[in-house]
Amino acid sequence: MNHEEVLALFDRQLRRDAQADGPGTRVERDGDVVRQVGADHDWNGVLWSDLDQTTADVAIRVQAQYFATLGREFEWKAYAHDRPDDLGRRLQSAGFTPGPQEAVMVAPVQDLPTDAALPEGVHLRPVTDPSGVDLVADVHEQVFGTSSFRLRQRLLAQLAQNSETVSMVVAMAGDLPVCAARMELNPGTDFAGLWGGGTVAAWRGQGIYRALVTRRARTAADLGYRYLQVDATDQSRPILQRLGFVVLSTTTPYVYDPQHNDREA
Repeated sequence: MNHEEVLALFDRQLRRDAQADGPGTRVERDGDVVRQVGADHDWNGVLWSDLDQTTADVAIRVQAQYFATLGREFEWKAYAHDRPDDLGRRLQSAGFTPGPQEAVMVAPVQDLPTDAALPEGVHLRPVTDPSGVDLVADVHEQVFGTSSFRLRQRLLAQLAQNSETVSMVVAMAGDLPVCAARMELNPGTDFAGLWGGGTVAAWRGQGIYRALVTRRARTAADLGYRYLQVDATDQSRPILQRLGFVVLSTTTPYVYDPQHNDREA
């Protein structure tokens, strides 16, 4: 896999020429910035920018003002290879709060294993209805320790109105959900994205997360995607590397909350 070619393809298909990721969202191009806008429960934020030392600060202010007018918290998804080199510092100076850095990892689908053993008594359940979404949301709250309200609303909307863009699976130990993950499908691109994968603490280290990756790899292969992409935490990165994923870049979410910044002003 040619690192530079795949990174350029990723930037073009999933960022610069991005398509809306849900039925209630839209992608807007504002000069040298590409952003997604949707309802409060949707992902709102900046996907791509082409800025330099002379244009960055103005563009950051414009986007902050735009989303503040909508009353939306939003994320500027900044990558290590974005310009200017000090984009992160400029975002923080403008009132954005950085989240944990993640590794942008990619693997050719044809090179990935498509099967993995599960622990005895554990089976995989495809998510096709609201009760399955509830299981995904339950695992999300246990694993990440954050509210799943917005995620649940977004996944229910995708399932009801645009189900061909998402594939979800839950690992069940009897009636207990112990791991969940989804795959965001990007029609017309070479990439399918792995998101939200996590295993509850008591079931980690037994190969369940690996099994959900390989299950999604098989689905992506069946649908004709060339690459799987994931923003990996430090916890999942070693597992993904052993499966054949490589690091293309890193990404850091910078979040702007207009209500918080109004209070600070």
